[in-house]
Amino acid sequence: MVALVALLGFSLASAAYADSGRVHIRIVKAGFVIGGSGGSGTLTFQGRKYPLSIGGVSYGFTFGASETNFYGTVSNIRRASDIEGVYGQAGAGAAAVRGAQGVVLTNQKGAVLTLSGRQAGLIISADLSGLVLTIR
Repeated sequence: MVALVALLGFSLASAAYADSGRVHIRIVKAGFVIGGSGGSGTLTFQGRKYPLSIGGVSYGFTFGASETNFYGTVSNIRRASDIEGVYGQAGAGAAAVRGAQGVVLTNQKGAVLTLSGRQAGLIISADLSGLVLTIR
């Protein structure tokens, strides 16, 4: 019983020390069956700005090109480097000229990106996507 209480206390204490930050990301995506995406962004965390680099690959039905500017938050991080990693998503969608986008993604470290933004371009997709975020 003592070990269980200690373990539970440690889990709650770790979660209590997690912090959050603001994120701006610009992603350009293009493809025909196999797609690619790349971009850049900024993480604002504990009063400092960190430049981000974004890359990704998708496989499935993808046709067209688009640019999306996302704004949002990253939560459940203890240091800026916790934002780095692979974020996965499976989905389907279409955008012609302009459309609103919203997404919640999690990486292997438990960081949670909650983003919304505007998409411009013409793209139709039903694919599996992976997004890799790194601090430059």
